[in-house]
Amino acid sequence: MTPSDHLQTILDNLPTKPGCYLMKDAAGKIIYVGKAVNLRSRVRSYFHSQVDSTKTVQLVKNIADIETIVVSSELEALILEMTLIKKHRPKYNIRIKDDKRYPYIQVHWHEPFPKVTVPRRMVQDGSRYFGPYTSVWAVQQTLDVLRKIFPYLTCDREITGNDPRACLYYDIKLCNAPCIGVVKKDEYRAVMDDLCRFLQGKTELVVKRLKAEMMKASDELHYEKAASIRDQLVAIERVVEKQKVISTEQIDSDVIAVARDKGDTCAQIFFIRAGKLIGRESFMLEGGEDEENNEVVAQFIKQFYDEAAYVPPEVVLPDDLPEVEIISQWLRDKRGGDKVTLTVPHRGEKRGLIEMATENATEALNRIRAQREADHSKHVEAMSELQIALNLPNPPTRIECFDISHTQGIAAVASMVVFTQGAPNKKHYRSFNIRTVQGVDDFASMREALRRRFKRWKDGQE
Repeated sequence: MTPSDHLQTILDNLPTKPGCYLMKDAAGKIIYVGKAVNLRSRVRSYFHSQVDSTKTVQLVKNIADIETIVVSSELEALILEMTLIKKHRPKYNIRIKDDKRYPYIQVHWHEPFPKVTVPRRMVQDGSRYFGPYTSVWAVQQTLDVLRKIFPYLTCDREITGNDPRACLYYDIKLCNAPCIGVVKKDEYRAVMDDLCRFLQGKTELVVKRLKAEMMKASDELHYEKAASIRDQLVAIERVVEKQKVISTEQIDSDVIAVARDKGDTCAQIFFIRAGKLIGRESFMLEGGEDEENNEVVAQFIKQFYDEAAYVPPEVVLPDDLPEVEIISQWLRDKRGGDKVTLTVPHRGEKRGLIEMATENATEALNRIRAQREADHSKHVEAMSELQIALNLPNPPTRIECFDISHTQGIAAVASMVVFTQGAPNKKHYRSFNIRTVQGVDDFASMREALRRRFKRWKDGQE
């Protein structure tokens, strides 16, 4: 493709330094972000090379402008590239699907009596984080089990140990009531430390400590405490026996594989801790059409571990990666300077793990696709029913719903939710702070919200 005069001027003046390039369409929207050791050479290659990829051909056809950002090293370029992809979600980049942030388990370790919450972002506040996970429901199910083994706080009260009575959670054995002094600070933090070790897969350390504590309690004739610890050990054993031993090597590793079919891509990651499979997650990817498997895996690694709370010392992969040295360096920095080995096995136990992860990725892809098709059928049926009920010439393709809320008669807000083809379209959700209406008047507030909404549409802003 021959570039326009504007693009040719940009191509003629590109720097030869490392950095990132942002390709934009005619509307100024960023449609692709890339990085390069030599910006001039890399960007010009899109226009001068023989391009076979359909995706790249379409990308080049839509480029109207190119912006570059120069950095001092390839590692800085990699980090900046990830940040820009996360921020702009360009159409032609490989990216983890869904705008939503995935949940974490957060143990507020910086507090004297740490509580446990489920946030959607990590903050450098001294907390211990685990995740990310793909399902809030699965996280809550995990915590429901763990809380019976390691009772913990969920309230925000100040813990003095002098409260007159504990809450219901103490009565049903889901909290060990430091608020009334049942456990002291050191005892409570020891329980929370065990919870963290358990989430890390270090169950042997937890069991060893609890057995020693049980024997000590028994020797000191504290039989009720010893019995309580015994019950705790039995509960741990029930959970641990479900964790399959799949590796003879007693190290932490993640195993990554992908399944691809008809434009859909699913990445599967196994979390192996001390030789046991303690969990797995599936992530749908988009923008990976026409890309090689190793490029898809490389992009997944960068996006997943950029958000991950923990990077293991080994990551097992199905294929050799492009730019493997710079990715290894970045992962090492994420581990605080400790080495990270990227392993590509061709036989043996680890190759079997790759095959198992690939099989699970394929099953997850088929399951997600079947659910998507079932949801689409339901949406089509619902839209047809609406067409009949409202006597419309065609089924509605877009539905906008408005609601007014306020706080004790002030700070009124109109919320707009959007359904496209019968499915929620959260990218288009909007809220309007009501400016012209005093007091509680839902009709007047609705009038203002609709007027502002239609003005945006008329002005071409949406």
